[in-house]
Amino acid sequence: MNGPRRLLAALLVAVTGAAASSVLGAPSQAHGSRGDRDPAVVERWSAIATRTVVAENSVRPPVSALYTAFASLAVHDAVVAVEGGFEPYADRPRARRGSSSEAAAATAAYEVLRHYFPSSADALKKDYDAELAGVDEGLAGGVRVGRAAAATLVELRADDGRGDTTVTVPTGDEPGEWVATTPGVGMYAPWLGHVDPLVIDDVDRFELAGPPALRSRQYARELEEVRTYGARDGSARTPAQTGTAMFWTVNPIAQLQRATGDLAARRELDIAETARAFAILDSSVADALIVAWREKLEHPFWRPETAIPRADTDGNRRTTADPDWTPLTASPPYPEYPSGHATVVGASTEALAEVFGRRRLVVNVPSFVETTPARRYESLRELDEEAMDARIWQGIHFRTAMEDANELGHEVGDWVADHRFGPTRRH
Repeated sequence: MNGPRRLLAALLVAVTGAAASSVLGAPSQAHGSRGDRDPAVVERWSAIATRTVVAENSVRPPVSALYTAFASLAVHDAVVAVEGGFEPYADRPRARRGSSSEAAAATAAYEVLRHYFPSSADALKKDYDAELAGVDEGLAGGVRVGRAAAATLVELRADDGRGDTTVTVPTGDEPGEWVATTPGVGMYAPWLGHVDPLVIDDVDRFELAGPPALRSRQYARELEEVRTYGARDGSARTPAQTGTAMFWTVNPIAQLQRATGDLAARRELDIAETARAFAILDSSVADALIVAWREKLEHPFWRPETAIPRADTDGNRRTTADPDWTPLTASPPYPEYPSGHATVVGASTEALAEVFGRRRLVVNVPSFVETTPARRYESLRELDEEAMDARIWQGIHFRTAMEDANELGHEVGDWVADHRFGPTRRH
């Protein structure tokens, strides 16, 4: 996912600029007038959640995925309490006849975010007041339902393992073991691997095989690939490949949330369908990352920037050490296997497939990097493959970590869609 803290500070500006300004206002125009069960309220508050969690409170991926999912789940339950059509995530709040589903959605997100991030209360209140000003009817009923959905979500997630400081991963000293790539910075949020999942019932059902053996031909091939294409200097990357690598250096969760909002608008989903789309997307991503972090704890594998200079210690006669090798972008502060980024992308593309179908699905992904434009993907497979290549071309991952993580994301997304948020009537 994102690189060290000094890089993160610059990236946050890009993420929040897109989420809070250009992206935040766009969906309402695409969906129609506010106050008429406007589906765009769902994405507006998804973007507000990203701004609140990532920008204002400096919560980086993967942990940010938990909190944006909390907001999306509360929004979903508040909306379906009013509109019906889909199974709630938790207990369905009671809704008065004529309650505003827009007010319910905004209130649910507002209350969840305000609870977890009280320092952002003033900014959230400004957004909330502006949202409610556009609601003509059913305001009180919608507010009541939104508050109930938020309170239920917060209660469910109490004592779920977030922030457990007893979970640690020390820097290794044997070949293949993860070594902290930023001096003084240990593994980011190791506790995430032991957080209670939001939807899946068993983290162990998604257990991975682990990285290739150090002495294997496969490992030698993968090391040579990243050494050749992922170097900062002297790389075999083409300019187009470098552009792709840089496109995928920023928060992929925010990018794919915005892509989901764009698809919902183009497919003219109603407010309940849109809330369900974001609930499936965000809970799939959060749960997949919980599994991925559990696997990182099980397989604390070294990064290419450690492995390539130390290739003379790996016991593989097919590898050659390059002590001066450095990656194109800085390695994130956690073990290499499996890739968090590929996990996010796999879970997201599976969620999109479950909601919108797999055929003739065009996905527009915004860019949060000034030097690269937004991208259009003619298939989910194309998106998956490009995102996997990008992290290798950045020099921070081996191929197996990308492929296993992407498949993991798909499996979790499929499980989530099969077991929750199903229709309760023809919708």
